[in-house]
Amino acid sequence: MTAVLFDFSDPRSVALWNPIDDGVMGGVSRSRFRHDPAGHAVFAGHVSFENNGGFASVRCQPCDLGRKGVVAYLLEVRGDGKRYKLNLRTDNGFDGVNYQARLEAPAAIWTTCRLASADFLPSWRGRPVPDAAPLDTARLRQIGLMIADRQEGPFALAVRSIAVEIA
Repeated sequence: MTAVLFDFSDPRSVALWNPIDDGVMGGVSRSRFRHDPAGHAVFAGHVSFENNGGFASVRCQPCDLGRKGVVAYLLEVRGDGKRYKLNLRTDNGFDGVNYQARLEAPAAIWTTCRLASADFLPSWRGRPVPDAAPLDTARLRQIGLMIADRQEGPFALAVRSIAVEIA
């Protein structure tokens, strides 16, 4: 069974998402999450290494996104040849442990990327947190998209939906 968490065909769906770029630590990267009239959202911007920067991200406002028995997160996306991460948080905080999985979407074609729940690893500010509890999908409060990993320059990831696959 699948359940849709975000359907970006509705222009109002992007209002719940906010950029969190490396400006929080002095960098100058920038991003935004906007609705495209073609019926999807676009996470786009520019990553810069200036002032020790190097990442851009967007995150939804805290809300109840938790589901028991989630075996995978499904993203319908069109990539640009760059690597992204899906970030999951089980609290309402701005900073702290989040769970990340790599998202590799082919350039220029729509595809559904399946990220197994077991593949999400706990991290804090990009560093592993080996003693953190495993991801509890029933407690999910925030979802985010990120580009990092030394990928300087412009980027654009189109997203039609984010859903969960439940056992």
